[in-house]
Amino acid sequence: MKSKLLLFLTVLIGLMSCNKDNNKTAIPPQAFQVFEIKPQSVPIYTEFVGQVFGEKDIPIRARVEGFLTGIHFQEGERVKKGQLLYSIDPDPFEQEVAAKTSLLTQEMTILVQTENDLARIEPLAKMSAVSEQELDMATAKRDAAISSVEAAKANLKIAQINLGYAKMYAPIDGIIGKTMAREGEFVGRDPNPVILNTVSQLNSVRVQFFLSENDYLTVAKEYIRRNQNEIERSPDEEYNLELILADGSSYPHKGKVDFIDRNVDAETGSILVQATFPNPDRLIRPGQFARVKAKVRQDSDAILIPQKCASELQGQFSVLLVNAENKIETRQVTITNRIGEFYVLGEGLKSGDRIILEGLQKARTGMEIIPQITEFQGQQMPQS
Repeated sequence: MKSKLLLFLTVLIGLMSCNKDNNKTAIPPQAFQVFEIKPQSVPIYTEFVGQVFGEKDIPIRARVEGFLTGIHFQEGERVKKGQLLYSIDPDPFEQEVAAKTSLLTQEMTILVQTENDLARIEPLAKMSAVSEQELDMATAKRDAAISSVEAAKANLKIAQINLGYAKMYAPIDGIIGKTMAREGEFVGRDPNPVILNTVSQLNSVRVQFFLSENDYLTVAKEYIRRNQNEIERSPDEEYNLELILADGSSYPHKGKVDFIDRNVDAETGSILVQATFPNPDRLIRPGQFARVKAKVRQDSDAILIPQKCASELQGQFSVLLVNAENKIETRQVTITNRIGEFYVLGEGLKSGDRIILEGLQKARTGMEIIPQITEFQGQQMPQS
């Protein structure tokens, strides 16, 4: 009886196992959208942090010492060339002018006297009525009096100039800033204010930034290549710098390089570059910091992938590569730049490689798929 029961259980278990195996069906490969790598020529841009200066930034200096008696403008407003800005107490300088005028008058009186003496002695000397020595002495006194008059005139001129410095005028049309001194303060001697204000012209602005030595060499070689090949630059190519403002927005007006320093700083290994940007709305002000976006080279065989294809973990980037057997494998890549919604790769992929574009969450390493080549529908592919 026991043997029959054991035989029955063995047959039952075998039937159940067969039924379970029959219910198993192999999952067919799923379709995934993939992006195929196609090298292309793209411009490579780099951003540099720059500081903004006015087209002209003219400091208003107190060139004489004294108490400030007048401020004749509104801070932050536009001023006209020749407009009175500050006035210093003129009394000490007026007194100096009066004193120098008096000295000049005395010296001129002495000159007249010596000229009259010489005029009397010259005829007598011709008749030998007086000695040659007396004639020489009269001539020397006249000449000394002329020199004294000239010195007195120079001293008077200096006093008049200092009196003129008691009033400070706008040197250019522009916008004036915050005053560094108030009425009643003593100005013109450290530590008291010497630079009282600054007037800036803002029709255009200067942005100064630094290029690394490597970036400078790249740009310089490209410039030399274009000159050797006689490649002309259009006006649009000349104004090829973009300004990225502090809020991340792009300034609507393009700029151009107008100055490169003569030497590379030995301490920082960088070279100073200055660019000019139009500023018709006076949106940009001196002292701002902004990023200058500049084209440093043209990459003829760049490998670009949509940013959404790459995963980042602790600074390392990877993509899901579809191999020749249509199976997924993980591939490490290096990122050298960003252009729009694309990464520019340094290493990891080559022309013809296929990477997962959609469904990264469902894709697993080793999974066999049906690849569907798909064009990326995001931002347009960058053009040279």
